[in-house]
Amino acid sequence: MAFSMNKTRLAVMVLSLSVSLLLTGCERAETGNPGANLPVVQTQQTEVINYYFSKSYVGRVEAVEDTNITAQVSGYLKQRHFEEGQIVNQGDLLYSIEPSSFVAEVASGKAALAQANAALSKAQNDHRRGKNLLPRGSISQSEFDALTAQLLGAQAQVEAAKAQLNLAEVNLSYTEIRAPFTGRISSSKISQGDLVSPSLGVLTTLVSLDPVHATFNMSERERLALNLDKLSGNTSQASQGAKVYLVLENGQQFEHPGQLDFINNRIDIQTGTIQMRAQIPNPEQTLLPGQHVIVKLQQAEASEVVVVPRRAVQSDLGGDFVMLVVEGNVAERRNVKIGEQIDSQVIISDGLAPGDEVISQGLQRVRNGIPVSVQNSTELAQ
Repeated sequence: MAFSMNKTRLAVMVLSLSVSLLLTGCERAETGNPGANLPVVQTQQTEVINYYFSKSYVGRVEAVEDTNITAQVSGYLKQRHFEEGQIVNQGDLLYSIEPSSFVAEVASGKAALAQANAALSKAQNDHRRGKNLLPRGSISQSEFDALTAQLLGAQAQVEAAKAQLNLAEVNLSYTEIRAPFTGRISSSKISQGDLVSPSLGVLTTLVSLDPVHATFNMSERERLALNLDKLSGNTSQASQGAKVYLVLENGQQFEHPGQLDFINNRIDIQTGTIQMRAQIPNPEQTLLPGQHVIVKLQQAEASEVVVVPRRAVQSDLGGDFVMLVVEGNVAERRNVKIGEQIDSQVIISDGLAPGDEVISQGLQRVRNGIPVSVQNSTELAQ
């Protein structure tokens, strides 16, 4: 009986010693590597880069010059001098109207002017003789006054004849319809032999193609962001405020950049936008009036912005945020406002300062306020 009790006491003592040794070993293990269970992260400092703020808008191409070609006089169409859809130069002959009746009017006007000049010459001679005879009493004052009136009437007839001749010559010039500017002409709505007149309406249309305009609307907030509110509206200041690029429907950027040449004088109260217009070189006539384009407006002067890796930004119900490593290697949440993405980086418009250390890798186990183990990329690879 005594032997059994001693055996039991011995077993208890051995068990107690084993537990004690086990606990001591654990304590030593924890003391020897206190960061063994901390989340391992990789950090990167925020960068400051020069960035050109840009924004894209849906725009439409418009011709700088767009006119309807109409007849100014009535007559039969003698000939059409262009191929539909071709490029015509300023001054090129487009249509010719049968001029015979207008040539006759010019001839009649010249004859009337010659007759008026002859009458004026006679009235001038009669007035000169009467002026010499009046002091000698050979004619009365009333007769001299009649000669003066005849002279004035003859002078008026000459002016009237000149005006009629000028009108006849202008009407004759209207029998040749010429291009007012260089551009592409559309289809013709009349054929040779048709009777044309001012009341007939549009004969064809002509649009200029180099340069062209691209019109678009911009919000008030974006106008302030691009510093366009500081412009007085003249073209020289507008062109210096921003650069303009066009993106075509196929996604390719148009090779010729343009410049702003018009900013409207008021904001549309219905849409909260202001109308803008850019002038774009178009030497190959690639752009056509009515074409839809994407207008990319880029700030002329670069601004300094803070950027971080895109993978460092997280989102939840509270918004966008990043995790920083602050003093003592403690993770801290920082809410941020993000801007545009640049390659693998994203602009932080608010919430971070240059030099802040953000966690870029190992975010899965990181929580706000917990210690972390910061290691560089080499250590993480090992």
